[in-house]
Amino acid sequence: MKYPIPDKIKKFSQAFNEHGFKLYIVGGAVRDYLLGIENHDFDFCTDARPEEVISMFRRVIPTGLKHGTVTVLFMGESYEVTTFRTEGTYSDCRHPDSVSFVRELDQDLSRRDFTINAFAADCTEGTIIDLFEGLKDLKNGIVRAIGNPIERFTEDALRMMRLARFCSKLGFVADPDTKEAAKKLCQNIDAVSSERIYDELSKTLMSKKPTVGLRILEDTGILFRILPELTKLKETEADKVGCTNVLEHTYLALDSAASYGYSLEVRLAALLHDIGKPSCMKVQDNTVHFFGHEIEGRKLTYACLRRLKCSNAMIDKVCTLVENHMVRYQENWTDGAIKRFIKRVGKDNINELFELQWCDQIASEGKARLSEYDEFIRRIHENENQAMTIKDLDITGQDLMAIGVPKSRTMGAILEELLERVIDEPALNEKKALLEIAELLLRTKFQNS
Repeated sequence: MKYPIPDKIKKFSQAFNEHGFKLYIVGGAVRDYLLGIENHDFDFCTDARPEEVISMFRRVIPTGLKHGTVTVLFMGESYEVTTFRTEGTYSDCRHPDSVSFVRELDQDLSRRDFTINAFAADCTEGTIIDLFEGLKDLKNGIVRAIGNPIERFTEDALRMMRLARFCSKLGFVADPDTKEAAKKLCQNIDAVSSERIYDELSKTLMSKKPTVGLRILEDTGILFRILPELTKLKETEADKVGCTNVLEHTYLALDSAASYGYSLEVRLAALLHDIGKPSCMKVQDNTVHFFGHEIEGRKLTYACLRRLKCSNAMIDKVCTLVENHMVRYQENWTDGAIKRFIKRVGKDNINELFELQWCDQIASEGKARLSEYDEFIRRIHENENQAMTIKDLDITGQDLMAIGVPKSRTMGAILEELLERVIDEPALNEKKALLEIAELLLRTKFQNS
């Protein structure tokens, strides 16, 4: 087996050979080539020590000397090169307590996570090296830990989530012994930083079939450790297409979002959109209801994403989608109601809200009711460029100060009142008319403020 080494990398490798060293492409690029997947994200390893690599090239950045990694600038490219190494114990289930540089490729490959990630390709000839039957596992569609899975997961607990992610990404199954080891060590995930957990979860959600990985995380107990808010969904009944509980409905909605290539925000919202249901469940006249679950869902979603250290922008968007996923257009909505909807959801979030609603409908009924949105979308387009924020008003705080409105809560309240009136009557958005209304409000409604 040969890996097609690009000419530039062959020249890069030649510099190592001339100094008596070897250079290899390792990991994902080789795996994906064998699977017929395009991947030009190269990881390199070598038997040369970091200081030896530095001495070979004029421009080298010591990006991770402690772990043997440097970045070489060569012929207009940046190549990250890591020295073969072995690692000591992982007392924190995250980082090796010590790193030792070695000269043998097999020692370096043996410390990696899964057999399908332990390929190496010689950068001179392109010969693919498979020391752990990774090719056999690729052909059989199996993700298997190298050696003893208990040891691999004890070294780095995040590898248990990587097991789920690679199964989702590649459509593979988890080796039973590897999966069982993750189940035994699931509590070790608590030692992994929120940032690393979120990064791995996001990659799983962005795969073609996210629920392949999520079911592995569920079966091993990891899912409910990183997202305990999902625990009760499995116990909450749901009379929906193809499912008997809310967690199964959630999975259907999420896979639907993935099948259409929707954004991470929509996929996160699909995963979390019904987490408020268990605490809101009520039975009336032998019918189960979940009144207000979207409001409770927003609170729980906020808690989840804050714990995972998501960005504020991500939290705001996903919470908005969850909170509004039950909104349905009514024909009797006035233009003012349409504008208030746009203001509440935000112009930039409307398309993703509809995508979430469609995925929810597919998971509930087997199809999306797209035609019901035609009139709603038309009216949104008609109203989306009209005044919907205080900044859109033809008046400023300075104008209000000129008529005696103090710079205080009173000013903010008057501006909000003016906006509400303009939303209902766009013709009022003219400075003279707004000042007249403001003076009246100041004399009556806010005279004692």
